[in-house]
Amino acid sequence: MSESVLPLPIAADHPAYAGHFPGQPILPGVVLLDAALHALAGVSGNPAASGQIKSAKFLSPVLPGEPLTLHYTASSAGGFRFDIRSGARTVANGAVAFAQATPA
Repeated sequence: MSESVLPLPIAADHPAYAGHFPGQPILPGVVLLDAALHALAGVSGNPAASGQIKSAKFLSPVLPGEPLTLHYTASSAGGFRFDIRSGARTVANGAVAFAQATPA
């Protein structure tokens, strides 16, 4: 399957930067995963609440204002593998699966 790319905007003044860490702010990994999960939910047409992070690895810190992109490929099982990048640098990667809706 081919790779697709989406912008992954995180505001430079996101409130999470204030407490993580004062004086040397970096974006918390949970904010990266939340943004990726919501973006992939939009692509798949599933609610974000039905998504489950299957794996995640944080490779490099994200500083305020860094532009991010989400690179992803769909799996045959209905999930996605993803990389979050700032330019050519991969800052995080992982896998997400979405629960399949059961017919009523």
